[in-house]
Amino acid sequence: MNALGKVKIGMTAERVVVVTPEMTVGHVVPGMPAVYGTPMMILHMEMASGSAIQPFLPGGYVSVGMMVNIRHLAATPIGRTVRAIARVVGVEAKSVLFDVEAWDGDRKIGDGTHRRGIVNVAEFERRFGVTNPKAAVT
Repeated sequence: MNALGKVKIGMTAERVVVVTPEMTVGHVVPGMPAVYGTPMMILHMEMASGSAIQPFLPGGYVSVGMMVNIRHLAATPIGRTVRAIARVVGVEAKSVLFDVEAWDGDRKIGDGTHRRGIVNVAEFERRFGVTNPKAAVT
């Protein structure tokens, strides 16, 4: 089975968030400014990337982050709306490459590339002895 058979170059998705105090570098590192943290920007870029392709993966498959190459270009204060955008630019046998950007209004605050690997969840869990507590039936 080709798990990426329906994934095409050009597919896009975005993630829109309002910056909260918990998303700031100052929340995690005492003494640092209360501005949108790079790890949060990367997380939102990854989430947008996953959203772009998840509907097109077969049942039981997910995508997982495996590479990021990101520049954080500008600070964003609490209360501002950030839009993370992902666009598929490459599809290989077991992974998908994305161009990603983050915007604060009309100002680009980040960009780069992100690669996601495609995983059969059941095989992954068997291989690593991992169980998903959210999948348990109660």
